[in-house]
Amino acid sequence: MLRIADTRTGRFVEIPSAHRRLLRICVHLPVTDTGIGAVHVRAPLVGDVLARTAELHGMESRTVLTTPELPHEQARELDRAMSDLGIHPPATIGVHELTETLCAAADVHLLAHGAPGQDAAGGVWIDVGQVGPARRDEGSPAPGRILVPGLLDAFVPAGTDPLALRMLLLGHAYRTPVTVTAAALAEARRMLERWRQQVADWAQEPSRPIPADVLRQAHAALADDLGVPAVLDMLVGVAARTDVPAGAKFETFAFLDRVLGLDLVREVGHQNRAAP
Repeated sequence: MLRIADTRTGRFVEIPSAHRRLLRICVHLPVTDTGIGAVHVRAPLVGDVLARTAELHGMESRTVLTTPELPHEQARELDRAMSDLGIHPPATIGVHELTETLCAAADVHLLAHGAPGQDAAGGVWIDVGQVGPARRDEGSPAPGRILVPGLLDAFVPAGTDPLALRMLLLGHAYRTPVTVTAAALAEARRMLERWRQQVADWAQEPSRPIPADVLRQAHAALADDLGVPAVLDMLVGVAARTDVPAGAKFETFAFLDRVLGLDLVREVGHQNRAAP
C-alpha cells in the first residue's frame, strides 16, 4: 500500500482506499491568461511517477489530465513536452469542465503551481512544488508561457537530452520547489550518461538476482510518500558496491527504471562508446 501526505491536513493517507487495485490520479493544470508553460509540466511528471510506482506495487492506475482550453498547436506542444520527458500519455486529457466528473472520484489530485484546490472534492490533494529557471535573459519568453516550438526550451538547451531534466526533477521531493540551473542540469546529464554506460557494461555479464535488501529498501522508499530521491541515492550506492555482481546491478537499474523512466538501458549493445 502507498502512503501519501495530504497537503490540506499534513496527514499520511493510504492509497488507494478500501483495498482496491486501481489507483485513480487527476493532474490539474492551472487556468491562466499566459497559457501552460514549462513550469507546469512537473505535475504530469509526478503523476507519471506515481502511476509507475503503483504498477510496480501490483496495482493498475488511471490518470486524467485537466487543462485550460488550449489551441490545437499549444495542446500538441504540451503532448510533445510530456513525451520528451518520458511521461506516459494520460488516459484522458480535457478542459477542466469536461473532466470534473472523472476527477471527482480520484484517489489523488496533483495540483501544478497556480492550480486552485477544491476543498469539497475527495481524495488526497497534493501541491506540486514550483519549478523555474535560474534566470531569464532579457527579451526571452517567460517560462510560464507556452513556448512554440519547444515548451521545454526555457530549461533544456538545444541538443540536451530532455530526460536529464526528468532526472534533475526526480532528485528533489515532489513538493520542494526546484530551480533549474545550467550547472545542475549538466550534472544530471553527466550522471544519466554515466549510468547508461554502466548499465550497458553490466549487461554483458551473467544476470543475477536483485539483492533482497536493495529491493526491500526501494519498495519502502517509493511507498513512503513517493521517495524517489532516496531511490536515486540508493542506486548511487549500488553502483559503487563491490559485493553486488555486475549482473545484479544491471537487473536493479533496469527494474527501478520502470519507475524512474530514464531509459537507462539505452546504451545496451553500444558498449564501444566512450564513457563520459
